[in-house]
Amino acid sequence: MREIILLNVTGKDHPGLTAALTGVLADHQVNILDVGQAVIHDHLSLGMLLEIPPQAQSGPVVKDLLFQAHQLGLQINFTPIDEDEYERWVGQQGKPRYIITLLGRKLSASMIAHVAQVVSRHGLNIDSITRLSGRFSLRSANPHRRACVEFTVRGETNDLSALRQDLLEISNQDEVDVAFQADDLYRRNRRLIVFDMDSTLIQVEVIDELAKAAGVGEAVAEITESAMRGEIDFNESFRRRMALLKGLDESVLQGIADNLPITEGAERLISNLKRLGYQVGILSGGFTYFASHLQKKLGVDFFSANALDIKNGKLTGEVKGEIVDGAKKAELMQDMALDLGISLEQVIAVGDGANDLPMLSLAGLGVAFHAKPLVRENARHSISTLGLDSILYLLGVRDREVK
Repeated sequence: MREIILLNVTGKDHPGLTAALTGVLADHQVNILDVGQAVIHDHLSLGMLLEIPPQAQSGPVVKDLLFQAHQLGLQINFTPIDEDEYERWVGQQGKPRYIITLLGRKLSASMIAHVAQVVSRHGLNIDSITRLSGRFSLRSANPHRRACVEFTVRGETNDLSALRQDLLEISNQDEVDVAFQADDLYRRNRRLIVFDMDSTLIQVEVIDELAKAAGVGEAVAEITESAMRGEIDFNESFRRRMALLKGLDESVLQGIADNLPITEGAERLISNLKRLGYQVGILSGGFTYFASHLQKKLGVDFFSANALDIKNGKLTGEVKGEIVDGAKKAELMQDMALDLGISLEQVIAVGDGANDLPMLSLAGLGVAFHAKPLVRENARHSISTLGLDSILYLLGVRDREVK
């Protein structure tokens, strides 16, 4: 008669534990149906689902395991599993699987609890929780420290939109970001990332910086904010702001370009994605002069933005050619994916303004980064607590894998 036993082992970790225990099982020709191991703060938790072959008996197996565990200073428990119960468990495979990523400067028990409660309420089960961020010291005050855990969940839910909304509410009430995505092949096979520039790759709106130099800073900033909130059509707001810059001397451009504040994590993110073979682009409603500067500084592969019209060393208050608005960004992103021969599911788009929503909605992974409320509510993913390099966590990349 076939016997199935669930084995749970706990205790202080040290090299050779797993080898010793599985060596005992090998001596009895035991089959392992499932296995999982984790080490937290040098403390081992090992689980194995064992199939005792018909020609063997569980008694000698259990006896030898108990002896080995005692020698190793481990605690060991055995739970018999009914074969029908095992088959029911096997039958659960194939159900939809999802990844929930929890990101913040620190993670509290209440944050974990809130995610777990939402998952349970929607009929899903947590299969595993994995820390992606590195360890950090409690004695050092690092304002840029990162904390991230990834939940693998399984099951079927009647309303994915409601589930997403409930997870978004956690972000609204806690200082944490929660991302929800399908656990599929595309998540591990992205190939292109495109960024908005102003207030995404850099921490300013360049047009506002130009306006300050022209002495019309407050007027332009007011129009910019209204456009980013989606209150004014982007093209109309762009023309109004550009008109206020008429007559600005071309010489101020270089000084602004040299002092652009790069967003936290941008260089770390781009360098590591390039190492993984990604193509990196900038799609901006800003200006080619500054996008070109960032291309050289960050190693970006290509960019599209608005070309300033300059005559006799002065800005004319207009741009050359078609304005790069939200629709144009989405069109350019689709063209890039087509040129690379990849699906839009393999594209990551990152932006902060209402004019970024078209490309965020089309990309397989659209991330609203430190975005206005309107954009956060309409984007599938949002990051407001960490830097751009936290996007690596959404791809399942651990800190220890990052250079």
